[in-house]
Amino acid sequence: MQPETQNQSVQWGGNADVAVSQNKVLRSTYMLLAVSLIPTIVGAAVGTILFDFSFMRASPIIASIAMLAIFYGWIYMIEKNKNTSLGLYLLLGFTFFMGLMLGPLLQKVLGFRNGGQLVMMAAGGTAGVFFILSGIAANAKRDFSFLGKFVMVGVIVAMLAVVANIFLQIPALSLALCGVFIILSSAIILWQINDIVRGGETNYISATLTLYVSVYNIFTSLLQILGIVGGDRD
Repeated sequence: MQPETQNQSVQWGGNADVAVSQNKVLRSTYMLLAVSLIPTIVGAAVGTILFDFSFMRASPIIASIAMLAIFYGWIYMIEKNKNTSLGLYLLLGFTFFMGLMLGPLLQKVLGFRNGGQLVMMAAGGTAGVFFILSGIAANAKRDFSFLGKFVMVGVIVAMLAVVANIFLQIPALSLALCGVFIILSSAIILWQINDIVRGGETNYISATLTLYVSVYNIFTSLLQILGIVGGDRD
């Protein structure tokens, strides 16, 4: 019986080490996600107060294509360098850029009489969605890996629709895409955090990038919906 007892001790010790490692990745991810909001807020303030985005309105198709190219190019560079300190700096630079790109939306929404309230509602709603989903993903016994394929297909379809709407400029499609991005981003949060807890994702920079983009998409989508249905121009 002695060898069996020793094997069980080794197995329990190994499980404990894995659990400690997973908790460390999760803590590091949450901490970096919180830190990433600082350059986002700074970028948003700079973009809203100091930048004139009239050039984007003058050439919306070219501006949208350029933004998509920068967005995916920057993500590629972060993922390529995710195991180095450069990946961390690239991520923080990316979050500043994404904050800067909030400028046109914030300028539009803050032009409403209740614009400040709408921004706070969108921020509060985003925080609520994230905390609820992260709590479910971290504590649920269910494996959410099945969401991976759903998310992959959904993101591809949604991005094709985004590219199409760059040329079509259909308001109803824009509103529908906001709802789609909220659903997809919520599924990504569930999948990513659950993947960390189960040991599938071991790189906190990559995990933070995924969660940051999801949180960003939820916030901007909620803000656009609130601006459309609740914006007070009087």
